[in-house]
Amino acid sequence: MTSAARRVAIGPSGAPPWVDAAVREGGAEIVPLEDADALVWWDHTAVSELRGNLSSRPLLEWVQLPFAGVEDFLEVIDDRRVWTCGKGAYSEPVAELALALALGGLRATHRYARERRWGEPAGRGLHGERVTIVGGGGIARSLLALLEPFGCRTTIVRRSDRPVPGADLVVSPDHLIDALADALVVVLAAPLTEETRGLIGVDELAMMTRDTWLINVARGALVDTDALVTALQDGAIGGAALDVTDPEPLAVDHPLWSLDNCVITPHVGNTPEMREPLLGPRIRENVRAYCRGEALDGIVDPRAGY
Repeated sequence: MTSAARRVAIGPSGAPPWVDAAVREGGAEIVPLEDADALVWWDHTAVSELRGNLSSRPLLEWVQLPFAGVEDFLEVIDDRRVWTCGKGAYSEPVAELALALALGGLRATHRYARERRWGEPAGRGLHGERVTIVGGGGIARSLLALLEPFGCRTTIVRRSDRPVPGADLVVSPDHLIDALADALVVVLAAPLTEETRGLIGVDELAMMTRDTWLINVARGALVDTDALVTALQDGAIGGAALDVTDPEPLAVDHPLWSLDNCVITPHVGNTPEMREPLLGPRIRENVRAYCRGEALDGIVDPRAGY
């Protein structure tokens, strides 16, 4: 890439006006795909269409993807060009949801919401408790900042055991089992890869306590759903709050819906209302950096899968 490369296409067709605005504000000229050096892709579902675009324009230097999770795009992500995604752009609202789900589960607000009479008091506080976060990216960092006033003892599980600001302890996945033991809250905020698929299964759930709440704001397939159902039915853990599930969406007769120690939200860590204020600046700044020949934010590692 050079500072002279300023021709960017937007795909697929029908992009919201704020996508065009972000590209123009970044300093690029919006051109048809056949004339473009880079492509901003705003639709997370149109994978086959993106594949066709790449085939017709094999010399594209850079592709910007819309969301943090890129598992649906792995079949087209290659090492011939630079790929960026939205990782980090949505960290704060996803971390907010993780904290809200954890507090709601610990304080049993989901049970009270279902009652039609004055129920028995229940619930535990979060102050000073142990929290384990699986994943060390932007969501984890934002959540650590939100947890700071609670004085929690925090452990991060990530590929590298390098220190993470705000975390009391950082360990590699080899120590996941130890990190789960005695944690009152376990938050899943890791990308979905072949290594993390089914990361939380029978053995991992068995390490949690009868008070532990499992919060998943990452990808449903990080968890063995059948094992989770059994753990919840048996009361082996306190509960689960799932913004993502496997499969997604769940069938209407799936047993998770009927469990009073399970809370399910419909993948709302980030919402359509958040896309313009959060993804728009990411696109604008990456286009600006691209035009200047500078480093881009949210680089995807094709080998790591995120």
